[in-house]
Amino acid sequence: MYIPYGKQTIDDDDIKAVVEVLKSDFITTGPKIDEFERKVADYVGARYAVAIANGTAALHAACFAAGIGDGDEVITTPITFAASANCALYCGAKPVFADIDKESYNISLADIKEKITEKTKSIIAVHFTGQPCEMDEIHKIAKENNLIVIEDAAHALGADYKGKKIGSLSDMTTFSFHPVKHITTGEGGMIVTNDEKFYERLKLFRTHGITREEKYLSKNDGPWYYEQIDLGYNYRITDIQCALGVSQMDKLDGFVAKRRTLVERYNKAFENISEIVTPKQVDGCNNSYHLYVIQVNNRLDVFNKLRAAGIGVNVHYIPVYKHPYYQKNGYDKVYCPNAEDYYEHCISLPLYPKLTIEEQDYVIDKVIDAVKR
Repeated sequence: MYIPYGKQTIDDDDIKAVVEVLKSDFITTGPKIDEFERKVADYVGARYAVAIANGTAALHAACFAAGIGDGDEVITTPITFAASANCALYCGAKPVFADIDKESYNISLADIKEKITEKTKSIIAVHFTGQPCEMDEIHKIAKENNLIVIEDAAHALGADYKGKKIGSLSDMTTFSFHPVKHITTGEGGMIVTNDEKFYERLKLFRTHGITREEKYLSKNDGPWYYEQIDLGYNYRITDIQCALGVSQMDKLDGFVAKRRTLVERYNKAFENISEIVTPKQVDGCNNSYHLYVIQVNNRLDVFNKLRAAGIGVNVHYIPVYKHPYYQKNGYDKVYCPNAEDYYEHCISLPLYPKLTIEEQDYVIDKVIDAVKR
């Protein structure tokens, strides 16, 4: 038996949706892209959505749309996947790492304030594990310093902040549809925004900077005519992927509800185990729980015991600035004490909708056994 930390949930309806597209006239850029974009935008409460190749491309596109470039600084958290910082590098900007809050594991408001300089252009707030950041305070800081707020919500589709869905709050919000996320398109991502100018720039960036829209053309030679008006990328997503996404969105609330039920069972099982620190729920927020992370002492020993028992635990994440690329490019003196302490103790346990009660009970028993021995 092997129980992974995360896994997609695909059913016959999803397969049927994909097959229908494969039999249609469009398998790349077609009507399912628009349908998927509208479905996500309506769900989160945003005016616009742009589907894109993957979550990293979504972050890159958001930085481009925000006008982030050479000489700019972008503040983000070190406890995230590297893409949350790499997207700034792609645009010629410098990632600046603010420490995390000890309770939520999200970016520290106090350290954001400490890291702002005259070069700061944006804050990329990462909703780690699906736990929303303190967005009211982040927006206040951003307004006081004329900064653009990008939410990296790769973990947070379906999460709520003070009664509003993540995706409705900031200048731009990005999502990922990798197989371990709340819904999947295989690979895929999305940027949502309420700003029409950002929306137009995002669409250009996704498709080589090329447009057929007459309002942007310098001239028009005929109905075939198009122009490249900016430097974009081929970050398009396919109708095949978006058909799967449309079908998956119909199940999203059920997926999130199952994750929350499993988390409640984990919390109850571990509440009296002094060797285990369970995640804290922030008041006013509803975590959508992409990950369930505990902290333990002797992490390596516990990790190895659980892997040996067929449990695919993982570690999320190595602080981004600790990676060799960053270390050799000016980040060797960066130190975020809360992030490093968290990293020394964190383990992600299996969490996905198809995880059975029997499998979860097995995980719980093995975790308790591992930390007690």
